[in-house]
Amino acid sequence: MNRGQFGPSGETPIWQEPVRGFYTDPGQFVTLSGLDLLRSVLEGGLGPPIRYLFGLGPTSVEPGGVTFTMPVTDWLLFPQGVVSSATLSILVDAPLGCAVQTALPPATPFTTAEISLRFLRTVAPQSGMLTAKGRLIHAGQTTGVSLVEVTDEAGRLVAVTSTRCAILPRVEVPWEVVEQALKNPPRLREPDWPSPHPYERPVAGEVLTQKIWDHTDGLGVLQSLIAGDLPAPPIAHFCGIAPVDAETGTATWKMPASEWLCAPVQGRLYGGAIAMLAGTAIDGCGADDPPGRYAFGPVDLKVYFLRPVSPDGRDLVARGTVIHRGRSMAIGTSDVFDADGKKVAVATGSAVILPGRPATVTAELTLPDLAGSQDDEERP
Repeated sequence: MNRGQFGPSGETPIWQEPVRGFYTDPGQFVTLSGLDLLRSVLEGGLGPPIRYLFGLGPTSVEPGGVTFTMPVTDWLLFPQGVVSSATLSILVDAPLGCAVQTALPPATPFTTAEISLRFLRTVAPQSGMLTAKGRLIHAGQTTGVSLVEVTDEAGRLVAVTSTRCAILPRVEVPWEVVEQALKNPPRLREPDWPSPHPYERPVAGEVLTQKIWDHTDGLGVLQSLIAGDLPAPPIAHFCGIAPVDAETGTATWKMPASEWLCAPVQGRLYGGAIAMLAGTAIDGCGADDPPGRYAFGPVDLKVYFLRPVSPDGRDLVARGTVIHRGRSMAIGTSDVFDADGKKVAVATGSAVILPGRPATVTAELTLPDLAGSQDDEERP
């Protein structure tokens, strides 16, 4: 088995399977407002590939507000037994962008310029269905701003996020094209898929026991994962995200730019997937220095998107670096490159260091209150 090919022997990795999903119909894009287009998606029950991979989907659409949900499945677990905070980017990028889209007229494209996340609670398997409620803050001629709050199945606040979108000039379309699109709206239906969707399947991969963390440091764990001496976690089997190099204070991760990671715009990787890789590289480089039995609590993540990524199946690479580590806080950065070596995103993130807490998480955690910290310069 080649490094990074985590499917069971003889089976095709999920990210190399024939993709499922539907993209925005060009005719609907040029004839429907953003709000009506989203309503048609909700009523039709169909979605892009990212929906069939993660179970991500809209549950409500209204002027200035969109809600999405995503199940917390064991497929999303990293070696510590938690859903990485960066993985929440998959959930929130959709309602963040769609909240802006509700204010746009027909034939008006937009793109996400940056996304910010602030984490309040660890997401563990017990978190159940996550709900992300998006709210439009501003939509001008060139800029859109929105907020999203994420809650778990018990209604507890997990994260608060925001985005800035660039609203692009309206696409000029000949009237005859619009007229033809109005006469012939798409009539799609859900196919009879040959197997369950990836997020619904039995989980592969393993979470590492606390005993492993107790007998090595975080760097040793990463290097053992890279060498194949430790079993890959479920998330590696799910979307191919995995470490490929690690030294003290730095780590490099890869993820195939699979079409499974596409949103409604055909030929463009979902921004939330790029943000997930960028944040994972920061988490990885931060966890490779202190003893593995120490836990980290991610505090925030900010990702800037520089250029679109084609879903060509080749590896995206993210290089994370620790730029500060104190007694209670660690701060890192990461750069994401496409397979041609072009930089596609940059990110910064911070985390609290939690000595004495187990690295393998078996229950949900909240971040400690650092208001009384002796190191005032390291408060998040």
